[in-house]
Amino acid sequence: MDEFWKIPLILVAGVFAGFLNTIAGGGSLLTLPVLIFLGLSPAVANGTNRVALFMQNASAIMGFRRKGVSDFGYSLLFTVPTLFGAWAGARRAVTIDDDQFLRILSGVMVVVLFLTLFSPTKKIQVGSDRLSRTRQSIAVLAFWALGYYGGFIHAGNGFLIIAALTIITGFDLVRANAIKVFAIFFYTIIALVAFIIGGKVNWSLGLTLAVGNATGAWIGSHWAVDKGEKWIKAILVVTVLALAIRLFWKTL
Repeated sequence: MDEFWKIPLILVAGVFAGFLNTIAGGGSLLTLPVLIFLGLSPAVANGTNRVALFMQNASAIMGFRRKGVSDFGYSLLFTVPTLFGAWAGARRAVTIDDDQFLRILSGVMVVVLFLTLFSPTKKIQVGSDRLSRTRQSIAVLAFWALGYYGGFIHAGNGFLIIAALTIITGFDLVRANAIKVFAIFFYTIIALVAFIIGGKVNWSLGLTLAVGNATGAWIGSHWAVDKGEKWIKAILVVTVLALAIRLFWKTL
């Protein structure tokens, strides 16, 4: 089969998904269907997508650091439990089917839409760089679950991580985004290893997608810092609405 026509399609999808994932989340809802359309099974598409996620989040971390936005202490604290969760989730992901994917993701979108529109985080922001041990403990437990879901499917996990960080820690959306890309980068390594062991990675398509994702992530990390929380929230609302409508339509 002629592979040439696939390259521009994957690159464009990757740039958009990388930007979207870095600003908010949900880019995998675009890249996974594209990979499946190109002939990959859902499991292989899931594994192949992790190659791009790895490069995308590496690029996003560098972008945030160049803008002076990083929080290594809390990033490391919250990332460690995601590694254990991601391994368990990825081991289960090898046999995931399309219907289960759509049901889980549509539920995620509804929850995040509620959190975004009603802004419960305004009432519980701590206004401090220090978190109580109770908040830290709750966040660590939440991040194990987020790591499991990230290893299992990942799609929409950016929304969940942002919601968890803003609700539990009270961090603003710019800081939460910087921690989010750090955690996703490292748990993606663990998940990718599990998919490689299971033989569920198409490297040629994955690396092509990674070029687009990394480019979009670099653009997105600068946009997130330059435009601030108001613009990030606007993109969150528009993205969640669009994804929720699309998922609902596909399940009819």
